[in-house]
Amino acid sequence: MENTIETKKGIIKIAQERITYDMYYEFLTRTDLGKQYPKERFEERITKLLKNIQISLIARTEEKDIVGICFGLTDYSYWLLITDLGVDRNYEKSGIGKEMMKQARIEAGGSKDIIVFTYANENAVEFYKKIGMKKSTEMMEQTDIEWTSFTVGEKI
Repeated sequence: MENTIETKKGIIKIAQERITYDMYYEFLTRTDLGKQYPKERFEERITKLLKNIQISLIARTEEKDIVGICFGLTDYSYWLLITDLGVDRNYEKSGIGKEMMKQARIEAGGSKDIIVFTYANENAVEFYKKIGMKKSTEMMEQTDIEWTSFTVGEKI
């Protein structure tokens, strides 16, 4: 499925697409999304993520620049976990993130069947509330891994 939206900065095309590590790394330097990753084995783990992600929506300008990314894992029957949602800082508040979330749910099976989950950092909570999501108290996690925060684009 492909979708096109019109923003103040031009036409944006959103489509299922696989991207390379270098493309994703460069995109992460223009967003706050990279703050969610630990620096331990960063390249190895991102390469694995890009190879195995089920839903990979990429938003591009008419010049083919990546301005949004939405990755998700799904069973195509009940659940969709959004693992990554980011928009280039120069394109925030233009509707790209909202449209990518909508399209990801459709790709996974539609709003009548699919429940969407995500981990929202403190800066993203208001966005998710605005698009109709609510905080859940039912999620469980196991986080017994080494996790050193860093900013993508800085020396690892």
